Amino acid sequence: MRDKAQALIDDILAPLVAADGGKLELVEVEGKRVRLRMTGTCQGCPGKPYTLARIIEPMMRRVLGEDIAVDAD
Repeated sequence: MRDKAQALIDDILAPLVAADGGKLELVEVEGKRVRLRMTGTCQGCPGKPYTLARIIEPMMRRVLGEDIAVDAD
């Protein structure tokens, strides 16, 4: 599952957040939980929770399974 999560980040999600100056990094995959690190302009951004809940998590669930939980440091 880690390889699929990393590929999704590299190919789709990281370029999306990079368009606004953000950076996205896979920290760990543990069971059904994916932990990310959002840096760059994402740090302190008031839209960070929206990006995580409405963009990143749904895409992760489509690729990795509906029971995936995603959180960010």
